[in-house]
Amino acid sequence: MNNIVENFVTYLKDEKKLSSNTLESYGRDLRQFGEFLKERNRLSYTDVNKTTIITYLLYLQKKGRATSTISRNLASIRALYQYLLNNGIIENDPTINLESPKSEKKLPCVLSLSEVERLINQPDPDSAMGARDKAMLELLYATGIRVSELVRLDIIDVKLDMDFIKCRGNHDKERIVPLGSMAKKAIENYSSIYRDKLAKGDEKALFVNYYGKRLTRQGFWKIVKRYTKAAKINKKITPHTLRHSFATHLIQNGADLKSVQEMLGHSDISTTQIYMQLTKNKIKDVYNKAHPRA
Repeated sequence: MNNIVENFVTYLKDEKKLSSNTLESYGRDLRQFGEFLKERNRLSYTDVNKTTIITYLLYLQKKGRATSTISRNLASIRALYQYLLNNGIIENDPTINLESPKSEKKLPCVLSLSEVERLINQPDPDSAMGARDKAMLELLYATGIRVSELVRLDIIDVKLDMDFIKCRGNHDKERIVPLGSMAKKAIENYSSIYRDKLAKGDEKALFVNYYGKRLTRQGFWKIVKRYTKAAKINKKITPHTLRHSFATHLIQNGADLKSVQEMLGHSDISTTQIYMQLTKNKIKDVYNKAHPRA
């Protein structure tokens, strides 16, 4: 049985030029499948039918394997049987019409309103770096823009007199996003008092780092982690947590999905619909806690 796997892996190496890590993954998956066949049914790879493979996938599921791991195993098995079929070793491919298990969409982490306020209130607005950090946090929560869009903002992209910003999203697609009063106040404080003192030369970026150059996404992420710890927020946050919180809070307060989609810059409204699920979960929690017969 192992000769079949070894020959297949050699084929992938010589003909497909796959990386050593990928080859190791294929080999590991298929040897584990072989062990299952040997222990459970005393079958060889060439004796397998569709039912055998389905049984194996269910076996992996019962062992608590992640959906992504099961999908990868099926992909390895599917590739093996395509190879065996193409080389005349088997007459029928047992993986035909077998679908990979669908991965459950993980709901994003969202902060409560009180957690957002604790986070945003951590920076000291009377210091240069604190004013910058508060302006960034206020802006992210007020607009829902991506961190990559935040750090790409130039001074000219922020129109405080008209209460909006112009940001460049995926594929440099521009969009206009309204600006709230709290974010406007924080940006005014930073830009009018501190920004020019921090920036070096002819730097155009709105938000600059300690060296006076454009702040990076990684630099911002370090800032958020520091303030999250200071605010004692015990959630696994990401650079997009304020973006997710922005969208969820809007929908919870009656904003229509299409408007939220446009503000987030989603090309497909199905991407925005995940926030509806978060809102439904919130409503269910409120019901369960408040209704006497829930």
